[in-house]
Parts: sequence; C-alpha cells; structure tokens
Amino acid sequence: MALSKTPYRGTRDFFPEQMRLRNYIFSKMAEVSELFAYEPYDGPLLEEIELYRAKSGEELINEQVYNFVDRGEREVAIRPEMTPTVARMVAQIHREVSKPLRWYAIPNLMRYEKPQKGRLREFWQYNADIFGAPENLGDLEIIQLAIAIMKSFGATNEHFEILINSRRFVDYVFAGPINLSPEMTKKLYKLIDKKNKMPAEKFSAEVQQITSDPKKAEIFEKYVSLSSMKDIETFFKETYSGANQEEDFAKSLKPLMTLFSQLESLGFKDFIKFDPSIVRGLDYYTDVVFEIFDKHPENRRAIAGGGAYANLLAIFGETPLPGIGFGMGEVPLTDFLTTHKLIPSFAKQDVQLLIGYLDASAEKTALTVANALRSGGVKVEVLLGEAKPKKIFSHSDKKEPHFLLMLGSDEVSTNEVQLKDLKTKAVHKINLSDVDKMIATIKGSR
Repeated sequence: MALSKTPYRGTRDFFPEQMRLRNYIFSKMAEVSELFAYEPYDGPLLEEIELYRAKSGEELINEQVYNFVDRGEREVAIRPEMTPTVARMVAQIHREVSKPLRWYAIPNLMRYEKPQKGRLREFWQYNADIFGAPENLGDLEIIQLAIAIMKSFGATNEHFEILINSRRFVDYVFAGPINLSPEMTKKLYKLIDKKNKMPAEKFSAEVQQITSDPKKAEIFEKYVSLSSMKDIETFFKETYSGANQEEDFAKSLKPLMTLFSQLESLGFKDFIKFDPSIVRGLDYYTDVVFEIFDKHPENRRAIAGGGAYANLLAIFGETPLPGIGFGMGEVPLTDFLTTHKLIPSFAKQDVQLLIGYLDASAEKTALTVANALRSGGVKVEVLLGEAKPKKIFSHSDKKEPHFLLMLGSDEVSTNEVQLKDLKTKAVHKINLSDVDKMIATIKGSR
C-alpha cells in the first residue's frame, strides 16, 4: 500500500511560496525585536515534562502535551510553549548578567489540539520576554514592542486592539469583595477566561452555581462589566471593606492604572483597552495580562497574549525575578494579515536576474558572470542547459525575474551583452567584463 502524501493532522508542508511568507513574517518580528534591543535565543525541542507540570496548568499537561518515555526511562515532552524554557535558561545565568534581560525567539511548538481556524497542532510562535526591569517599566516596554510588531505589517488601531487586565486586581476581587475559597477562585478563573466564547445567560448561570451566593454573584457580574480605569477605581471604593484601603489600593490597582497612564502619555491610547475578562489561563501569571485582538468582525479573536510573572524562577530554587512576555502564533497572525489584506504577494520567487545561454560555447561565460554578480549580492538564476530564445522567454514569463540576460557565441566574441529590464523594457548595453556596472544597473532599478 502506498504511503499517504499528506502531512500528519494539524501540521503543514511549507512549499517555497509558503516559506516566502513565513520568512517574511519571521524577518519582521526579528527586525522589530532588535530595534528594541531584544536578543535571539533558542532552547531544545524536548524538555523533561516536570518543567511543564510545575507551572503550565492542568489543561496543557493532561490534554495538549505530546509526551513519551525515552530510552533512558525519562519522561519528556515536545515543547508546547516557550516560557518555562526561557525561565529555566534565565535561572542559569541571571546572577551574572546585567539586567534587564531582553530575549526573543520564534520556536517550533506542538500541542495536541483539535485543528481549526487559527489553531493547529504544530506551529511557530514568536516569544519576547524582559526580565529584571523596574516595576511597571517592563510591562510598558513589552506592550510597546507588541504594538510595534503589529504596525510593522501595516496594521493600525483600526485593525487591532490590546485588551489589558491585572491578575493582581482580579485576585483582590476574588479574595476581597467576593471572598471566595481557593477552590472557587480557581473555577471562576477558568470560567472568566471563557466569558467571550459563551452566551451571557449561560455565563451568569455558571457564576451563580460556582459562588452559591446571589450577593457574591452580583459583585462578580459588576466586576466583569467594568470598562475603564475610572470604573475600576469606583468599583474598588464601593466594594472595599478592609481597614487598609490606601495600602490595598496601591497594591492591587495602582500599577495597572499607572501602566494605562504611561501608555496613553506615549500616544498609545487608541490601541489599549481595559477588559476584565482577560485573565489568561496559565497558572504562572501574577500581574498584568493582555491579549492582542483582531477588530475585524469575521476574525474576532486573539492574535497574541501574555503577561507578567514574578515567581517562575522559584521552581528552580532561585530568588524571584520579575518578568513579562508575550507569545504571538504565526497561524492567527497570518489569518489576521490575510483578513485585513496586509500580506504582499509571495506567488513568485524574488529573482533579480535570469541568465539563459543559447549554445554550449556560452555556458562557461554564463556561469562565470552569474558567480561574479552573486558575489555582488545579486540574486541570479541560470537556466541550465543550452536553450532556444522561445524556451528562455517561456521560463522568464513563469519566474518573472527583474532582468533577463541571454548569451550566445556573438555576445562571447564581442564581449558585449544586452541586459533587459523586464518591467520598464529598457535595454542596457554593457561590457561583459564590467560587472560593477551590471550590479549597479540591476540594484539601481528597484
């Protein structure tokens, strides 16, 4: 029986056209990251599964991880996310290096999920993290970086928004005004993370079931209706019942309000919005959490998400080091760019010059000229094998190079060629030995 030609479910083959798009997306991510002084890093594809059991959450471990026992009887997993890996790496060196640490990566990840729009089992995800920044300033920078990456693709505040919340504030609400047990708090966290994916009536019914108290349910419903910094400050004052109002306000709300004020002062007001339903599902987030959302009604979903974590290094026996980061999957980002028509065409390979030779006597000259031009940074394709003009033109029509050069015995003997610009139809007569002029002509045309 013949083997299947299709890839494993939830994975993809990247043919050259798809690779051109992927490389374009990755290059933009890397370029913007390095403008912010973030450095690239990477880690192993396999990690011991205990790394994820320590902090990644039950759903990911029980339902999404690809894990197995290796020949050394170690239980390992194909990495489903990058944050535990970067935390493990930072734990090794953070005492010896200057801070803050700014790192980024675009790792290949795998999760056993149901393949659907915007979600596959194998994917690449941009990750950026900053460790050891002063309070609020790491949050401020990472959100600026997220906005800058989106803008690098031509996106504006009309295309996307960043929804922001604080786990510190949510913890205050759950433990203070609502006064929930840890078990109830965990259930409510899971529920609120699904709020925007379920009908309002069902959401309210499940809130009632979890809290078992109409008053607590009422406070919670009031919390999820908050929409601005002014709203949450009023909510805090109306629901606070402790003796240390000023101190608790400074701990639970002031950092979030400061972040919004700083972002607005830097001109990002139109990109950011408070959203109480953003809590992020992973257990390691401790403060600011955010998601980048597509505003298009046909693709209303998260493109990226992240948040702050204070205790990740503790699982390695290290002193807590504050960090904040975010991940942006290339699958939902590509859907976003496609929906908003922000992707350039990658249907054709970018070939600057096609060289064809008409007879065997010109072969050596064609290969020599091609190598000289490549040394000058020109992308050159040689149509291998002698060919008649009709074949060369046919190949040129399919590949659409910027320039065409045909060589025959006449060109070799006279040492002069006609370099044709296929866009303008201009013909440049150039001496074969004048490689610099050929390079300047080809590069100067674009």
